[in-house]
Amino acid sequence: MPPYKNNRIMKNLRNSVRLIGRLGDDPKVNKFANEKQVVTFSIATDESYKKDGEKVEDTQWHNVEVWNGLSKVAENYLKKGQEVAVEGRLVHESYEKDGETRYYTKVILNDILLLGKKER
Repeated sequence: MPPYKNNRIMKNLRNSVRLIGRLGDDPKVNKFANEKQVVTFSIATDESYKKDGEKVEDTQWHNVEVWNGLSKVAENYLKKGQEVAVEGRLVHESYEKDGETRYYTKVILNDILLLGKKER
């Protein structure tokens, strides 16, 4: 028996990702006729570690998609260089380009926390 009694908590964590990173560019807003909108942006997460005694810096880029009410927050408050903590779910999709199938992963946002703005 697990040490927790509420299985609903763990069900919500089955497809959950949390990232802290900086926006690579200003968010892009796409508005629809039915007054819904989606905001997309990418964030960079950094990791450093030692390999053969040398410090290695690794940056990973993550595509993020924000819908409806939370998209208004993204539209109004996020800017290039902004540090954010995001929580959402991973979605894998594919598309055809030049006769070739291409695959990508994105984060559909559930929550966002504004952490700070990068000093320039």
